[in-house]
Amino acid sequence: WVIGAAAGVAVGFAIGLSSLARSTALPLVSALFPIPKIAMLPLFIIWFGIGEASKYATIAFGVFSPMAIAAFGGVDAVDRTLIRMAQSFGLPPRDIVRKIVLPGAMPALLSGARISASIGIILLTAAEMIGAQHGVGALVLAAGNLMQTDKLVAGVLILSALGLTVAQIIAIAERRLLKWR
Repeated sequence: WVIGAAAGVAVGFAIGLSSLARSTALPLVSALFPIPKIAMLPLFIIWFGIGEASKYATIAFGVFSPMAIAAFGGVDAVDRTLIRMAQSFGLPPRDIVRKIVLPGAMPALLSGARISASIGIILLTAAEMIGAQHGVGALVLAAGNLMQTDKLVAGVLILSALGLTVAQIIAIAERRLLKWR
């Protein structure tokens, strides 16, 4: 999840800050976004095998586009007069990004992280259903096939608890990172 999200943030910032990156990378991100990510799992299994690597690749691919779009949207929403004012005072570009663009884009980044985390859980579950013998996804699939509703409900509750835990972690990050609002 982290690799795909970090790559998405980096590409989103590049798109938001550079017209060259916007003209080259934005069409690529736009083309990747509508691809059903779970449809890529068989290809990742062929490339990386039935182990953990194919799951990681699926999740990284799945969270990349939402994070890139969220980062681009956040950077694009930063007030350009603040950036021009910082430039007129001679602030170096990296300080402008660190002190103006990043805090201004942070709400969008955290929203993207919330969405990407949910997508990551969904893709992990689907990957475990298709290419694993262990894990919550495999448990849910096996329980569903064998009509074991108790195990099926337990698996769904575990996934729900995982989703709530991730949401709480992101909420804590929001409170700490956005306390200036």
